[in-house]
Amino acid sequence: MRKKERILWLLYFFSALILFFFGLSLSFSTAMFVILTASFSAVFCTLFLRLRRKRLGELAVDMDRLLHGDYHARFKNYEEGETAIVANELAKITNTLQTQAEKLKNEKKDLADSIADISHQIRTPLTALMLTLETMGGREETFKAKQLTRRIEWLIEALLKLSKLDAGTVKFQKEKVPVSQMVREAAAPFEILMDLRAQTMDTSKVSPDATFLGDPSWSTEAIGNVLKNCIEHSEGGKIWISAQENAIYTEIVLEDNGEGIDPEDLPHLFERFYKGKNSGSNSVGIGLALTRAILTAQNGTVFAENRREGGARFVLRIYKGIV
Repeated sequence: MRKKERILWLLYFFSALILFFFGLSLSFSTAMFVILTASFSAVFCTLFLRLRRKRLGELAVDMDRLLHGDYHARFKNYEEGETAIVANELAKITNTLQTQAEKLKNEKKDLADSIADISHQIRTPLTALMLTLETMGGREETFKAKQLTRRIEWLIEALLKLSKLDAGTVKFQKEKVPVSQMVREAAAPFEILMDLRAQTMDTSKVSPDATFLGDPSWSTEAIGNVLKNCIEHSEGGKIWISAQENAIYTEIVLEDNGEGIDPEDLPHLFERFYKGKNSGSNSVGIGLALTRAILTAQNGTVFAENRREGGARFVLRIYKGIV
């Protein structure tokens, strides 16, 4: 019983007691009438308070459902009274929020579609340009032009993926993904680049039994973006990849022995278009942001820190449960 209700019941009891003695001074029947009236009123008030408390509890449950994204809460099932007034106002808020959410969702989808259309339009002249460059021979200027063209193509692809993730149009698969196989597929495109930069990679600590429930293609993309970052910041160095699974999550760790991450950059490293102090001239801050978006959509997290021995350390975790 709440404090205010206890005070009201104490006042009611003492009032009834005073009326009882007053009625007793008049006659015994008057005193009994006061007792019966007080008892009836107490029962009525008790039932009323219990019903009111129940309705407020139901209203609180509906409000909790609304806070968790359920816009179909039954606010219209309340009768007249102060509870109904609050419920009616909440129903108005619900309708407004639902309309705004649907509008925002449609706007995001339209934006994703527009970016997809633009990217397809840009790909056509890029493909033609690549074919033209292939026929121009192997001069240094041609090689640089090819590199820039491929970079533009990668940027367009990354922006398209980000826009799809923002719009919620990506349908993630829910498959059992072997981590060792995923790491091999993520590292394959970088083998030649690592040879050119005199880099080595150690995957001996990737547990062969480590798995998680998620989308193989998108998860490989997430690992590849982090690996690309490690390669770019540890020329002539070494990269370590380890993975293990426990009862709560599957953890994948990528480490390098490069220059590490500036402490001021750590809180912003996964923000979109953020360029750290040690970023190269070609960095635009998309890859790590894309990694975080992919992991978040699969009930995962990612964070970065500096190794005590020098270099950067990226920790990716995909938690068990509903994805």
